[in-house]
Amino acid sequence: MLLGVRHHGPGSARAVRAALDAAGPRVVLIEGPPEGDALVALAGDEAMRPPVALLAHAVDDPGRAAFWPLAEFSPEWVAIRWALAHAVPVRFIDLPAANSLAQAAEAEEKTEAKAEEKAEERDEERDEEEAGGLRIDPLAVLAEAAGYDDPERWWEDVVEHREPGRAEDPLAPFEAVAEAMGALREEYGAGGDHRDLVREAHMRIQLRAARKEFGDEGVAVVCGAWHVPALTAKTTLAADRALLKGLPKVKAELTWVPWTHRRLARHSGYGAGIDSPGWYGHLFAAPDRPVERWLTKVAGLLREEDRTVSSAHVIEAVRLAETLAAVRGRPLAGLGETMDAVRAVMCEGSDVPLGLIRDRLVVGDVLGEVPDTAPAVPLQRDLTRLQKSLRLKPEALERQVDLDLRKETDTARSRLLHRLRLLGIGWGEPAAGRGSTGTFRESWRLRWEPELYVRVAEAGVWGTTVLSAATARAESGAASATALAEVTALAERCLLAELPDALPPVMRALADRAALDTDVAHLAQALPALARSLRYGDVRSTGTAALGDVAAGLAERICVGLPPACAGLDADGAAGMRKHLDSVHTAIGLLPENDGHGRGADLAGRWAGVLRTLAERDTVAGEIRGRAARLLLDDGRLAEDDAARFMGLALSPGTPPTDAAAWIEGFVGGASGGGLLLVHDERLLGLMDGWLTAVSPGSFTDVLPLLRRTFSAYEPGVRRTLGELVRRGPGAGGPAEPVAAAPGFGPGLDEARADAVLPVLHLLLGTVPETGPALDHAQAPTEVTR
Repeated sequence: MLLGVRHHGPGSARAVRAALDAAGPRVVLIEGPPEGDALVALAGDEAMRPPVALLAHAVDDPGRAAFWPLAEFSPEWVAIRWALAHAVPVRFIDLPAANSLAQAAEAEEKTEAKAEEKAEERDEERDEEEAGGLRIDPLAVLAEAAGYDDPERWWEDVVEHREPGRAEDPLAPFEAVAEAMGALREEYGAGGDHRDLVREAHMRIQLRAARKEFGDEGVAVVCGAWHVPALTAKTTLAADRALLKGLPKVKAELTWVPWTHRRLARHSGYGAGIDSPGWYGHLFAAPDRPVERWLTKVAGLLREEDRTVSSAHVIEAVRLAETLAAVRGRPLAGLGETMDAVRAVMCEGSDVPLGLIRDRLVVGDVLGEVPDTAPAVPLQRDLTRLQKSLRLKPEALERQVDLDLRKETDTARSRLLHRLRLLGIGWGEPAAGRGSTGTFRESWRLRWEPELYVRVAEAGVWGTTVLSAATARAESGAASATALAEVTALAERCLLAELPDALPPVMRALADRAALDTDVAHLAQALPALARSLRYGDVRSTGTAALGDVAAGLAERICVGLPPACAGLDADGAAGMRKHLDSVHTAIGLLPENDGHGRGADLAGRWAGVLRTLAERDTVAGEIRGRAARLLLDDGRLAEDDAARFMGLALSPGTPPTDAAAWIEGFVGGASGGGLLLVHDERLLGLMDGWLTAVSPGSFTDVLPLLRRTFSAYEPGVRRTLGELVRRGPGAGGPAEPVAAAPGFGPGLDEARADAVLPVLHLLLGTVPETGPALDHAQAPTEVTR
């Protein structure tokens, strides 16, 4: 009995269950890796909740892996559960994972080799491949033959919407599908994939063995409908073995892992994916009235998002969906009709809520579960234990977690997430916090993807626990790092992950590379990570004293080497060095003023002297000179009169316009509040306005792009205020006459009228004014009411 199915089709799943109930086979053969036979019994465990997948990975190369996903509505899963319930043996008959993983490796190597060959040779090989057959989509061909332009809609009409029990013979649907696939195989052969021929040869060998053991009538085969004609083909055992001879092989291990509906979707890249796993899951689980139940789910989701949806909306949507199905000649309203009805009735014609419905219901965010008894690498077991103890459950839907590092549990969660990031297991990514931005707060975006199980298997080579693996990975990274910034970043990550055993070798590597590296840019890239570690390391109660000497040494070397390094730079070099200047300035501000040796305050003073040197030196690029002057002004180390003098010199007639524009970019450019500086200091704005109006037409086209980039970074309100100030003409030597800030407002502040609101504020806040009586509840200030 050959049951040709569509993978992850609820109609096929129901038909398989009916056929197995009617035939009662003695053994069930399923398309899948034979190594999974030892894991079949786990499918009957109560803790096993689909969607799940068989994960196979090469022992010597865990990154080389393959998945065989199964959902609750997958025919293969239904067949497995039926066999376990009836005590019938289950066997997988596809090509072993040991061979398929090795074949995939060979295919990748051939692809890489072909990419390096000449264009004409690739064209010849492509012609040969096309001559062997064109890879096709069987459903698309059958749908086109039936007059459908959408394969999914054709499959729904023919299979998924077929009424249960409509066919008297449970095997009739499979016979019809097998006949259709036979016609396609006669036309297209193997469909352009030689690997299918090898897989089908192995299936035939396993089918012969099962029939010999259980008899022809006692064997049921559940496989993709495309393979049914090949399994009935008249071939010899010797011919099939010849196809399998010499296949590459690797040592492979298999286990069950949770899967998600999102990863079953076609857009995820899964070859046998479907467009709407959530919809298919609903069709399989709904005992009756699937359209009514589906639209009720949609209404519930929209209500959760604070949209007004009533029972009347659901009733009207059901009527519209059924009417659309009748007009379009469909046996039952499908996903297209229900979504059209939802758009028209529940969403008032808007497509915006439909995106949420597609994501949460049509695709879905269901994450399966597997029992703890499933095989797993030691690192995975330790990670699972930590996830349970810290109450960090893996979820398919992205969520944000805010951690308070003053709490022991949150600190342990942060430690785990940092260790996983160091191992390359991207379960969590740091995010901007929604509340406090203090050093005791961390925010993470968490989302568990099935591929992370492969990453865990890969990281298992470093250790059997998360702590030991992260420590070994950090030590290896310190030994192999070639850039100073890599080692400093690694030291910071070791502190965040609390890896005390990894810190000594990292610090030795840091000291060695810091002593040998003379490039100021490299030193500038390395200092910020050390400064953050020294500033915030004590939040986690980790020792950072060893970093102090290295950080101070780097800062001193930067102070010495930065002025010469900033001389004679072109525009691109100046832009890059400006970024280093900003990062070093921030880092030195984070260094502790009292490091036990009295160097903290000295460094701040030396750095201010370096900035002053850069701001005054003519050989330094204009962008860097302008930036140095701005940093001094912000720190209160440069008087406003001196800032105006620097700007006047930079914008003098003898300065080339491009250099002057670069100085402006450094002084007021970026997201550093330069626009507000110009708003509040009209002397600087007047200097800039006077210089700009004096630029010659020929030079103006050269400086315009840089100026436009500078001012485009300002907020719209700042740009509007600057425009108003320029329009009325700011004075170069003093404040201009006050004008109205906006239509309907006076030119200045009326203090008497402003003071009139104070009694009301004291009444609302329950406070007592410093002078004068408080406002009585019965009183009402005339100016306020007026």
